[in-house]
Amino acid sequence: MYKALYRKWRPMTFDDVISQEYTTEALKNQIISGKTAHAYLFTGSRGTGKTTCARILAKAVNCRNMKDGNPCLECDICRDADNDSLTDIVEIDAASNNGVDNIRDLRDAAVYTPERGAYKIYIIDEVHMLSQGAFNALLKIMEEPPPYIKFILATTEIQKVPATIVSRCQRYDFRRIKPEDIAKRISYIAQQEDISLTEDGAAMIAKLADGGMRDAVSLLDQCSVCAEKIDAAAVSDAAGIAGRDYLYDMLDAVYASDTAKALSITASLYDMSKDLARLCEELIMQLRNIMLLKASPETADKLIVCMPDELARLKALAEKDDLPAVMDRLSALQECRERMQRAMNKRVEFEMSLIKLCGNVKNTPESIDNSEIYDKIKQLENKINSAPRAVQNVPAAPEQPEILEASAAPADEKLIPSVDLKKLKPEDIKPCDRWGEVLDEFRNINPAVAGSLDGSFAATAGNCIFITAQNRFFMELFKVKENAASLGTAIANVLGQRFIIKAKCATTVTEQKNLAESLIKKAQDSHIETAVENQ
Repeated sequence: MYKALYRKWRPMTFDDVISQEYTTEALKNQIISGKTAHAYLFTGSRGTGKTTCARILAKAVNCRNMKDGNPCLECDICRDADNDSLTDIVEIDAASNNGVDNIRDLRDAAVYTPERGAYKIYIIDEVHMLSQGAFNALLKIMEEPPPYIKFILATTEIQKVPATIVSRCQRYDFRRIKPEDIAKRISYIAQQEDISLTEDGAAMIAKLADGGMRDAVSLLDQCSVCAEKIDAAAVSDAAGIAGRDYLYDMLDAVYASDTAKALSITASLYDMSKDLARLCEELIMQLRNIMLLKASPETADKLIVCMPDELARLKALAEKDDLPAVMDRLSALQECRERMQRAMNKRVEFEMSLIKLCGNVKNTPESIDNSEIYDKIKQLENKINSAPRAVQNVPAAPEQPEILEASAAPADEKLIPSVDLKKLKPEDIKPCDRWGEVLDEFRNINPAVAGSLDGSFAATAGNCIFITAQNRFFMELFKVKENAASLGTAIANVLGQRFIIKAKCATTVTEQKNLAESLIKKAQDSHIETAVENQ
């Protein structure tokens, strides 16, 4: 019976494992010194050797004739382990045995000593799939297992494994396998299997494997029955990446803002039962290639995945746009792919994003969000208010500012000015250095009204305080006695005494109206210009 190449050529010893030298050397040294841990955690992407190393480790610690940390592969224990008939090595697929009852069965069986080897090994693959109850059941026995029990956990999603489990294991991270190592390995396998594999074919398989040796060997196996000579073209045919002109035609339409053509291509692919989610992913990969060509043209040839004849089209597309625009399109497609997982109609979601990519969604003045205008007005007001002001701008008594009847005194107590307001001189008026603290206190007491004093400043003379406000709305609000009284309380809390409050607005009604209209017009113009530039 035919055996798949990835199973036939699975590494049998640590020396056969490639690109994981740190992990394999550490495990071999532990086995040689007899200092193996009671629990291990192997993590990394698919096809990097996690389960393979777990099996090798399980054989090596039980092997009767261990050689330099490797199993001998000749004793009865090694042979039975390779044939999956050794009862002392138990493999559990957590994806399908993830309940608390499964782990309870494991815990109950752990009381029995190994039959033939020195240790009973439990290999739990895809351990992140266990339920919370199962993790809790596993926790205690992993913390204090019998001396003859060892656990080896493997996972591709380490973030889903509870910290309480991770902390009880020796963790080893498996790296993605280098493309050159993959190419070298599959060339060796092809030679041993009498498969004609060219150098460019091996390089293409290594690129498509994306760091996973199992994917590479499986693709080699697939190509071996499709072509007598496996070159780059044969690999692309077998992997289904040949004949991808529709991708570049769609990208040409997007860059040309030809919405009709882009939608027509989508409709044709949909009629041919093309998975639009997969189409979105393919577009993302091609835009990634374009991004790399823009960001690092010197090294892009080693990073991108495409056929040699596609490289010219990618470079032509890369010349049509700058890097930020390419990244914007890439972000839009990635967001579309995420939404497609939840969308009721994937075609509608994809077509909406495609129309946006073509730049045919325009923002008009009617669609301007008022909140954005208000934000811009606020920013402009802050710039105006942050400008330094001279002390001489503080109103003197002869200007007769409007008097606000407010103080911290009881209602039946009247404050009398301690200075003659008519004879005040400029040098008698002192800036209120703690006015900012007063405003903060006022915001705590009366936050709904405090905003009308933004940008104001104040000065004192005796028990009188003179306020110059920038917002004329302040004058209307403080005609309400409660508002004026709360301001007087804030002043007294900070300055330690009650004051007679006198205030004026720095602008007239006409000036205030003209300023507001000018700010709104500037904000609208800026928003419209931004929308036009984005088109």
